[in-house]
Amino acid sequence: MRVIVVGAGVIGLSCAVRLAEGGYDVAVFGRDLPLETTSAVAAAIWYPYLSRPEDRVAAWSRTSYDEFAKLAEIEPSVRMRHGREFLVHRTPDPRWADVLPDLTRVASPPTGFEDGWSFTAPVIEMPVYLQSLVKRLEQAGGTLTRAALSALPTTADVVVNCTGLGARLTASDPTVTPVRGQVMTVEQCGLTDWLIADRGPNDLTYVIPREKDIVVGGTSEPGNWNLAVDQTTAGQILTRAAELVPPLRKAKVLRHRVGLRPARPTIRCELVRTTSGEPVIHCYGHGGSGVTLSWGCANEVFELIHGI
Repeated sequence: MRVIVVGAGVIGLSCAVRLAEGGYDVAVFGRDLPLETTSAVAAAIWYPYLSRPEDRVAAWSRTSYDEFAKLAEIEPSVRMRHGREFLVHRTPDPRWADVLPDLTRVASPPTGFEDGWSFTAPVIEMPVYLQSLVKRLEQAGGTLTRAALSALPTTADVVVNCTGLGARLTASDPTVTPVRGQVMTVEQCGLTDWLIADRGPNDLTYVIPREKDIVVGGTSEPGNWNLAVDQTTAGQILTRAAELVPPLRKAKVLRHRVGLRPARPTIRCELVRTTSGEPVIHCYGHGGSGVTLSWGCANEVFELIHGI
């Protein structure tokens, strides 16, 4: 069976790899190549964020956690790292807490926070990881081609639409909207544990260490399409982060990046048929959880195609 996957971010590539390794003839078409996508900007810690519905997100997250835990044993771009999240108010355990084998409440959160927890989560170095997915796709016989499509193709047995924000066009879906995220990478200064501190949408801080650098963020700006780096915002991000992680004060800034998270009231992952009967699987609207949900959604897409 011939399958065309449209979109070369982490969702599209994960679906394509799962399908190609499962025996399907897969071609990926993307306006942007993997290192040009929003996925390449992601800090990429496993953490469900800006994504609903909660029950499906929890299930997809669980699948992805297990997959990344296995990949961490063989794939250099995936590491299991311990860290802490601080919360302004007392908060019940998240819906996805049962996925985590070591979730523990933080006994003494820092000033300004009433609650928090610590746990181990996959951290993925996206520029390297995306290239590893492309390699797996090609080893399984799949292809990746740059193509700016104005509509979904009709030359395959099944089309999988993983276009993120592009679904506004490819699926005529105006409910997909951007949530702007600005981050920077700084030189590695000996950090091994990640940190998230959420004081609200205008005061979101995360520090995600990787092998050779650290991703420091960030922002969460609904409806903002601006891809230009704002230097004032960058200074505020670093100041907030350094208050919680003092070694960052002396870390050299390497790069600034901006990405637009593809948010939607609920993630769309379903099989539909066109007016002429051709099957199309839509898989988009993952918000800030593309990496976190990638393998769970890829498995669901595989099952949907397998059932055709």
